[in-house]
Amino acid sequence: MKNRLKVLRAERDWSQGDLAERLGVSRQSVNALETGKYDPSLPLAFRIARLFEMKIEEIFQDETA
Repeated sequence: MKNRLKVLRAERDWSQGDLAERLGVSRQSVNALETGKYDPSLPLAFRIARLFEMKIEEIFQDETA
């Protein structure tokens, strides 16, 4: 699954650690999300969307579509 996390994070001048702290996850989890090695759970996807004030679909895109 592709996502815009790295771009959204950079626009706010947040480190991976900053984003991780805001989401309540580890920095390693943020790195895995950004590199596509891990897809978020639905509750985490909602937390991410709320944090960036966007819809989930605006952040995450299905690569198979």
